[in-house]
Amino acid sequence: MLNTKSFLAVDFGAGSLKLAEFEINESGGLRLKQFGLRPLGPEGAQESKREAVLLKALPELLTEKGIKARSVNVCAPGFQVFSKFVKLPAVESGKVSQIIQYEAQQNVPFPLEEVVWDYQILGSTAGGELEVLLVAVKSEIIEGLFRVVEAGHLSLQLADASAAALCNAFRYNYGELEDCTMLLDIGAKTSNLLFFEKGKVFSRSINIGANAITQDFLNETKQPWPKAEEFKLKEGFVSLGGAYEEPESPQAAALSKIARQFMTRLHIQVNQTMQFYRGQQGGSMPARVFLAGGASIMTYTAQFFAEKLSVPVEYFNPLRNVQIDPSINLEDLARVAHSLGEVVGLGLRNLAHCPVELSLMPKSTRRWQTFNQKKPYFMATVFCLTLVVFASGYLFNKLALDKQQDLEKIKAEIDPKQQKQAQFEKVMAELARLKNENATIVGWMEDRYYWADLLTELRQVLIRTEAGTKARFGGRDTGVWIEKLLSAEPAGGASADAFGATEGTPSTPASATSGMTEEQRKAFQRRYGIFMPGGRSVPAPAATEVTTAPASATAVVALATSSSNEVSTIKLVCRAVSLSSAIADANTTTAFTFLHELEASPFSSVDPKDPTRFDGGIGTDEPPGTFTFSVIWKLKRPLKL
Repeated sequence: MLNTKSFLAVDFGAGSLKLAEFEINESGGLRLKQFGLRPLGPEGAQESKREAVLLKALPELLTEKGIKARSVNVCAPGFQVFSKFVKLPAVESGKVSQIIQYEAQQNVPFPLEEVVWDYQILGSTAGGELEVLLVAVKSEIIEGLFRVVEAGHLSLQLADASAAALCNAFRYNYGELEDCTMLLDIGAKTSNLLFFEKGKVFSRSINIGANAITQDFLNETKQPWPKAEEFKLKEGFVSLGGAYEEPESPQAAALSKIARQFMTRLHIQVNQTMQFYRGQQGGSMPARVFLAGGASIMTYTAQFFAEKLSVPVEYFNPLRNVQIDPSINLEDLARVAHSLGEVVGLGLRNLAHCPVELSLMPKSTRRWQTFNQKKPYFMATVFCLTLVVFASGYLFNKLALDKQQDLEKIKAEIDPKQQKQAQFEKVMAELARLKNENATIVGWMEDRYYWADLLTELRQVLIRTEAGTKARFGGRDTGVWIEKLLSAEPAGGASADAFGATEGTPSTPASATSGMTEEQRKAFQRRYGIFMPGGRSVPAPAATEVTTAPASATAVVALATSSSNEVSTIKLVCRAVSLSSAIADANTTTAFTFLHELEASPFSSVDPKDPTRFDGGIGTDEPPGTFTFSVIWKLKRPLKL
């Protein structure tokens, strides 16, 4: 899309707002007319404060530079954009979009209806697989940028991702490089890592940014953010380590060490990405590295990465093939040129074609833009319609009588149908009421069996614990049983129910089986293998028999409840066979195995603030060769008594 008018490119970074005004020169390339940067401080990286800071910074920068251009391309920073490279099997061209839609649903960490996403097929592997770049950003983020652009009285034409803009800027300026080249863009909150090799592109966003250097430095020196950031930019450098002499300033020495620690962490992530690129993407070792981004100009950064990566390191020049307007101060431009990769990439989108062309404009923004473009036509249409209304007034008055007669006929046909509709709505309301009653009854039925389901699950937990510990202890027989089952609810002065169960035969509260027929009691016994009031005890199958306490032990269930007759927290007093004489940590292992099995139960709550846990420590050996421990069992669903 060739355009002779000037236009803007704005990079809404996490640490600074970068702006450039371009126009298309006589040869069809880019000409930079003016540029500007505005630091955003720590608020630029905070989601809650970011939009307010941008709403203030953009109009101020436009006024300061006296910019008249109204059309603007923007890009969101890396920390707000999700991007991923995926490989798709070779399929028919008509099915590619369906497969990509499926991959987006699987990979994007947000529901697709909440994001704006796009993709681009970058090529294919030797095996015929398609290499696809997926990019997504939350719709509310782009809509926030749209509000910022509107506050500056600008017209948003395009929203792009920072990684895609950097890719286009690199290809435009260094398109002659064929061997593997790595571009490291060190941003304020995240860093972008791009690989270019024989027309192939690979990108990864690293969640490490230079704001971490400023934050660690101000934590150590107790300086406010603006002063710490200014000192970092003016005096900061990356310590070379080893026998190099430290600077005389203690603050500079501290900052250099913090910067080296940051660069070391970043190098670890870069090295891991290089290994992934070579192993999983079939790439080569980079022959050279380009540095970009605001933190890249910190002194000795290039030397640090040259030493760590053992490859030549130089600074990325996004203006290499861009014409510079004579009115621009070249010294000022040289100081920030390394940070203008994204705005150059955005400006290139107004040329004929770019290697990566993504659009992250939400539907709501596109509809609003379309409406604004058509607004003059709408106004002309309204004016014409007004004339038509006045001219047609006489005709409408003449036809009004005929229409009124037709309306009466239609009403005569509609009235019987409206009566039927009222009857239908009444029947539907009655059906809804019956459904609600049925759901209530079903809930009552489920509550009747919940006691038995809970005790059955507790029995299975014991079985799994014994099986797991027996396998772990080399086949030694183990045993775990419940001595007491108590309520762990806070005392509220309410009633208490107690239920006893003989050895090896759990019992069930009478309320759980009251009102059952004899056939229902027998079905209950066959399902759970437990004693039923009014019936006989049905033993459980031998294959799933749980080890019980000695004959002298009796399991006691005592549940003191609140006035709501619900218990959600149970204390289990357990006893187990001690194997500590043969295996030192056997008792601890047995207790923790039981706890883990109980935590994994579908009956257990998963609330991290109130989990299933031990109540006190694990007891020591007691005659005759047993030990005890207690567990607080937090139920997912309260137990009704």
